[in-house]
Amino acid sequence: MSRPLSQPLSRPALSTVAELLKPITWFPPMWAFACGVVASGVSPLEAWPVVVIGVLLAGPLVCATSQAVNDWFDRHVDAINEPQRPIPSGRMPGRWGLGIAVGWTALSLAVATLLGPWGFGAAVLGLVLAWMYSAPPFRLKANGWWGNLACGLSYESLAWATGAAVMAGGAMPDPRSLGLALLYGLGAHGIMTLNDFKAIQGDRRMGIRSLPVQLGADGAARFACWAMAVPQVVVIGLLLAWDRPLHAAGVAGLLVGQFVLMRWFVARPIKRALPYSGFGVPLYVAGMMVAAFALRSIGGA
Repeated sequence: MSRPLSQPLSRPALSTVAELLKPITWFPPMWAFACGVVASGVSPLEAWPVVVIGVLLAGPLVCATSQAVNDWFDRHVDAINEPQRPIPSGRMPGRWGLGIAVGWTALSLAVATLLGPWGFGAAVLGLVLAWMYSAPPFRLKANGWWGNLACGLSYESLAWATGAAVMAGGAMPDPRSLGLALLYGLGAHGIMTLNDFKAIQGDRRMGIRSLPVQLGADGAARFACWAMAVPQVVVIGLLLAWDRPLHAAGVAGLLVGQFVLMRWFVARPIKRALPYSGFGVPLYVAGMMVAAFALRSIGGA
């Protein structure tokens, strides 16, 4: 039966749309892009429009798109784990979730054209990974090894490399900058694993093989800590090799703080994953900026 003409179409509130796009998740790629800008050695004031567009693209556009895509294809899992989310709760009716994901993808691509070939190519790659992460037939998130790797490389490595490249006018960033971007992206695998502890029950029921499901809570907690710590140790070694002992000491001090929190986290990982993420991850990303300033101090990268 058709809807009566007098009955308005159901649509989500703007606050529900904002909730779907999850602004709290935008920080990591925005921060990584800023690290790339700093590492480039070019003053942000010299190309501030590029910086503003790049930060908006990394967070409110590409990252927000990934959140909308994920929530649409995860709506059945979320009905078990987090039924209060916009789609399973019914506050995002019909196929609005999918429509927003598609629309935000198109908007991201349109804005990315303003950053030249490198920026546009990076946006395309980031969006492809976002859809592959959540949508069938790829659904990389169905296996924690691949899904978390895709997220880490996209949120951290790709965003850093893009920031460095667009500031250099589209030139290939210095290998040192790309190396640091790759290391911090690999370490972000552990950060992504932290997010999986809250969904163990639903993931297990829906056949999603997150690392807490595959390794158990204790094994996944230990892996997450190692995954975050080892790349930072390598970064410290590189900074020393580049004759930047003060920056190396800064990253080392932040890592020591993480070690203290890691010991606390692994004792009760399911209960403490969220607070550890809130206190430990900021120390991790602070080290990223320290490393970026180290490159800046040796002439840019």
